[in-house]
Amino acid sequence: MGVRNPLASAARIVRFTAVMYKPHYLLYGVLWVLALEGTASLVTQPDSAWRPTGATLVRVVVVAFVLLYLRMVDEQKDLEYDRVHNPDRPLVTGAVSAVELRVAMGLIALGAIAGSLALSVGSAAMIAVAMAYGLVLWGLEWLFATVRTNIMVNLFVTYPVQLLVTGYVVVSAIDTGEVRAQWQAAAVAGVFAGAFLQFEFARKTSRERRPDELLYSNALGAKGSTAASLLCAVAAALCDIALVRPWDHSLLAWLPVPLLLIPAFGALKFLRGDRVDYPAMPAVVFILALYLTLIGQALSLS
Repeated sequence: MGVRNPLASAARIVRFTAVMYKPHYLLYGVLWVLALEGTASLVTQPDSAWRPTGATLVRVVVVAFVLLYLRMVDEQKDLEYDRVHNPDRPLVTGAVSAVELRVAMGLIALGAIAGSLALSVGSAAMIAVAMAYGLVLWGLEWLFATVRTNIMVNLFVTYPVQLLVTGYVVVSAIDTGEVRAQWQAAAVAGVFAGAFLQFEFARKTSRERRPDELLYSNALGAKGSTAASLLCAVAAALCDIALVRPWDHSLLAWLPVPLLLIPAFGALKFLRGDRVDYPAMPAVVFILALYLTLIGQALSLS
């Protein structure tokens, strides 16, 4: 099935988006950009109040669409795996075609680069690199079986795309004046890496060893994968504390520390309970609560 009827293809892409790009993914993207830009502004120019601008809105829209672009890449590169483990996925069922996804990806790429170019050349270059790396990942998984089947290698190879999107937001915010070009702006990436990876480990942890599935617990064991998730959460909170320096601000600046009780609750529930798979909800709540806290800090502490 190609793109014979543009309107029908557009409708299929809309349905694909509704199924594979849930509202909480969009919420994550919006909060990610706001929390990242706000925190980078707070730690590089604490004497200047941060407020979202028109440029911030452009970055939010670009990142939201690029996350959809990357979801489309994943749908295609994971096709063989999904035929076995996720047979209801749109590409597997034929609800959308690979050609339609690629046309949509091309349009998203053009829009993201054009929108970013309106902000700065650096913005356009960074988002182009992030999207290109998504395609590189597709090629690496196709060429090397280890990247497809070894989850730790896969994580090492795939996570940089998140760093590149983070880099896009920071570089763009520097170019448009919301963030100052200092080392702290780059270090903020540690907060968001820790927050995301605690969720990544949590959602792929199980008591059962299932060699045919890509689970971190297959490589680290259930306790090891749980510990990795908790350590990432702690790293995110400590990185924020080190950069924001809460002793110079109000009690709000310390809030990331008690938020660690959320992933700790999830870990205890898993380790002391009898459920097979790790509860993903505490990990999701931690990310959302942390990002909302970071936005609140940026708005009130600067």
